Amino acid sequence: MVDYHAANQSYQYGPNSGSNGAGGGGSMGDYMAQEDDWDRDLLLDPAWEKQQRKTFTAWCNSHLRKAGTQIENIDEDFRDGLKLMLLLEVISGERLPKPERGKMRVHKINNVNKALDFIASKGVKLVSIGAEEIVDGNAKMTLGMIWTIILRFAIQDISVEETSAKEGLLLWCQRKTAPYKNVNVQNFHISWKDGLAFNALIHRHRPELIEYDKLRKDDPVTNLNNAFEVAEKYLDIPKMLDAEDIVNTARPDEKAIMTYVSSFYHAFSGAQKAETAANRICKVLAVNQENEHLMEDYERLASDLLEWIRRTIPWLEDRVPQKTIQEMQQKLEDFRDYRRVHKPPKVQEKCQLEINFNTLQTKLRLSNRPAFMPSEGKMVSDINNGWQHLEQAEKGYEEWLLNEIRRLERLDHLAEKFRQKASIHEAWTDGKEAMLKHRDYETATLSDIKALIRKHEAFESDLAAHQDRVEQIAAIAQELNELDYYDSHNVNTRCQKICDQWDALGSLTHSRREALEKTEKQLETIDQLHLEYAKRAAPFNNWMESAMEDLQDMFIVHTIEEIEGLISAHDQFKSTLPDADREREAILAIHKEAQRIAESNHIKLSGSNPYTTVTPQIINSKWEKVQQLVPKRDHALLEEQSKQQSNEHLRRQFASQANIVGPWIQTKMEEIGRISIEMNGTLEDQLSHLKQYERSIVDYKPNLDLLEQQHQLIQEALIFDNKHTNYTMEHIRVGWEQLLTTIARTINEVENQILTRDAKGISQEQMQEFRASFNHFDKDHGGALGPEEFKACLISLGYDVENDRQGDAEFNRIMSVVDPNHSGLVTFQAFIDFMSRETTDTDTADQVIASFKVLAGDKNFITAEELRRELPPDQAEYCIARMAPYQGPDAVPGALDYKSFSTALYGESDL
Repeated sequence: MVDYHAANQSYQYGPNSGSNGAGGGGSMGDYMAQEDDWDRDLLLDPAWEKQQRKTFTAWCNSHLRKAGTQIENIDEDFRDGLKLMLLLEVISGERLPKPERGKMRVHKINNVNKALDFIASKGVKLVSIGAEEIVDGNAKMTLGMIWTIILRFAIQDISVEETSAKEGLLLWCQRKTAPYKNVNVQNFHISWKDGLAFNALIHRHRPELIEYDKLRKDDPVTNLNNAFEVAEKYLDIPKMLDAEDIVNTARPDEKAIMTYVSSFYHAFSGAQKAETAANRICKVLAVNQENEHLMEDYERLASDLLEWIRRTIPWLEDRVPQKTIQEMQQKLEDFRDYRRVHKPPKVQEKCQLEINFNTLQTKLRLSNRPAFMPSEGKMVSDINNGWQHLEQAEKGYEEWLLNEIRRLERLDHLAEKFRQKASIHEAWTDGKEAMLKHRDYETATLSDIKALIRKHEAFESDLAAHQDRVEQIAAIAQELNELDYYDSHNVNTRCQKICDQWDALGSLTHSRREALEKTEKQLETIDQLHLEYAKRAAPFNNWMESAMEDLQDMFIVHTIEEIEGLISAHDQFKSTLPDADREREAILAIHKEAQRIAESNHIKLSGSNPYTTVTPQIINSKWEKVQQLVPKRDHALLEEQSKQQSNEHLRRQFASQANIVGPWIQTKMEEIGRISIEMNGTLEDQLSHLKQYERSIVDYKPNLDLLEQQHQLIQEALIFDNKHTNYTMEHIRVGWEQLLTTIARTINEVENQILTRDAKGISQEQMQEFRASFNHFDKDHGGALGPEEFKACLISLGYDVENDRQGDAEFNRIMSVVDPNHSGLVTFQAFIDFMSRETTDTDTADQVIASFKVLAGDKNFITAEELRRELPPDQAEYCIARMAPYQGPDAVPGALDYKSFSTALYGESDL
């Protein structure tokens, strides 16, 4: 006879034991070895043996009744081996060799051996348990054999978080009873004596069967009986122990308790699988719902931004000029308001839209979903194209505004100059036609005729002197026409009238000269003194008129050099005034000399100088006028000089700030490029550093605002060029927007890397290794690898992609993954996605289908009622709304196709 205690020490699984269990990690021998210390003391305890008999008998009968039989005495009813073989067939679902029906001892031994051989074939190594002991009715050996069967077929496959057997069952009990007061499951003996743990297991899975709050810890018999009776009545778990068996024992038998508890585990395992399946489906659906929400947000934001661009571009492309500078300056102010107020939020929206799009695509890749394709016309590239069109229109609109203001300023200046010269000329020609048509020579004396001839010569000289003014008037009118002056009609009418009048004066002058010359032979010598006066007075008078015209001439300048040139010319003119004053005195002296001679010779002059209309009074009056205009011209030039000095100050002020801001932006762009390549420290450190860097950039914004204020002052002063800097406000704005976009995109890349790392379980060391490898082969620091660089990177990471047929095929496969668009470049994000897929697992469509199948009870379809029962309400309705009707041959009314729905989640087919 072999001692059962010795046999128990040898129960263990063979080398293949791990292949049949879900846990797979340990052996039952390990468990048995841990129990030896206290088993030796309790093995022969009658109470302990009684509990095993009762529990094992009930356990065996729970299976044998499926075959229509049962046992009464565990050490007697298995002696012929027939029910033992039947028990093994029921619990394994396999057929054993045909039993021998003879009544002899040898027949019984052979049947028991067939059962023991079957147990051994399942990886259980039975030591010191022979068929003879079972046939002879050895109770301890029989109990040991049944315990081995229970371990193998009821407990071994229990696995929770990669634990197995006893540890897995214990962990399952602890998790299920954790929320219940007065329950603390630490073992399979003392922890179950008060009955609360059994009740907690039932209540956790079927709360309607147990009123747990009414149970008392000090009434274990009631608690145990309640749990056993409910389990037998509602859960089909036979009563394996009596409450007194447990309460009246110092420490209940662990094998009996484990056997009993394993029945609860298997009774609830279906619910456990359904719960696991439901959790997986909920996780997948939650990802899908969040992604759909992000897609809807993207579509809405993209539509709003594209609509704003669509509305704004026609406004910027409206180039209908206005008639006045004031109207065009209002357009310029409206454009500045657009630049300051309306556009900056849209720049931020565009940047945020790109970031949201990149984040969404990263989440889709991480959840093994197909990439998001926006609606037609709402791709990021469409938005970028629209934005580029907007900025082109914006640039063209600003250039058109400034050019149009320059043109109108020039037109106003020319129009005023035309009116001024026309008024002077019209004032001069007033009465000239009547004078030329006067036939006064017909009744004049010879002296009078000679005087008229000289007077006419003086007039012709004056007429010739005014020829330049008429040509200037015509030239100004022509230029106004070429520049499309809005009042060109009136200008042309007035100019034509002046030209026609000028032609008439020329014709009349010629006619009058012929008439005077015809009678000239009849004239005598006239007073030479008057003649000399007239000859010198006429050009001097013309000089004064030209001087007055020049002193009143309007001017327009744009630089300090131009106004200084005008001041220099004016100074030169003033330097000629002393000579002109001496000429005036000389001319007046001639007139005084004529009067002195007449008086001295008692000659009575009949009237004014017959040779000229320019009297001394006119000369003095015009000279006084010139004297008055000189200081006015001084004041106007000095005022313009002050204005140009102010403009120069504005230029230098803007240039000083722009020459700081421009290089600062360029330096920051270079620093961001360097940071995105180096990426030292953890991703969180990098993200924190980049956000701190972003704040420092945002804090610099007041410098840009100051520059905008200075630029507005320059535009209001109509300053169009600045030789002190190469930076324009447009360059600064574009650089600033690029800087903000670049730092935001860099931060988003790091956030996506963190998202990838966390979702895929990539360690910080792996991420740093991936970054170091990528940077090492990114020779030009462009943020992307060419095919050869990428191949060298893969080889450095241990991939076999050398230049042979197999290596080339593998490399082409990898390139199709990281560069699906065949751009010839591999970005760091694509590289990280590939490496994360290579090192981690993700949910698959097959896994989701398997989870739905559990919820559907192994059917090929699922019903709305089942979905509402197993899933949270919002996710159940989400599935019902999207699942197509099931069309299989086993379909029933209301059947839904969960397979096509699951594959559609991963982009493998269309719903």
